[in-house]
Amino acid sequence: MPELQRLRADHAAAVLAFELANRAYFAASIPDRGDEFFDQFTEQFRARLADQEAHGGAYYVLLAEDGSVMGRFNLVFAEPGTAELGYRVAQHVAGRGVATATVHELCRLARVQHGLHTLRAATSLKNAASQRVLTKTGFVPAGPADPAELGGKPGIWYQCDLTVDNGLTSR
Repeated sequence: MPELQRLRADHAAAVLAFELANRAYFAASIPDRGDEFFDQFTEQFRARLADQEAHGGAYYVLLAEDGSVMGRFNLVFAEPGTAELGYRVAQHVAGRGVATATVHELCRLARVQHGLHTLRAATSLKNAASQRVLTKTGFVPAGPADPAELGGKPGIWYQCDLTVDNGLTSR
């Protein structure tokens, strides 16, 4: 059974393996992280952990039973009570409800553990899979996203009110 865990230092090797194994798959629908990300992975991973420790965000990995990473899910805290959601799942689990189930759980954690009332997520207009995940988990369109934030691709912001019991985010 997959397990959602807060990002820890001992996840580094599994996260790097996940990113490398899925790089081409991710680049087909979201901006590629670029060679610099992989060249500086250790420093960037440590920075993410430091940001989490400083309460700038909450970062999660979805682990398979063998300890491999099936997905990454990030809450980047913005204004008080609000965070931006980002996520990516491995190609071999895409289309199987993994992202939807985990975003449901992350909405619950955002409200219960992090005291958030609003989540926002941006996706490119061509990323239909991400749009389906967001709408299935209680997010609604909230306006255009700046293409500069999406690797030059036109996009849309989605928003989820975590204070509304819509049956989706209260699980």
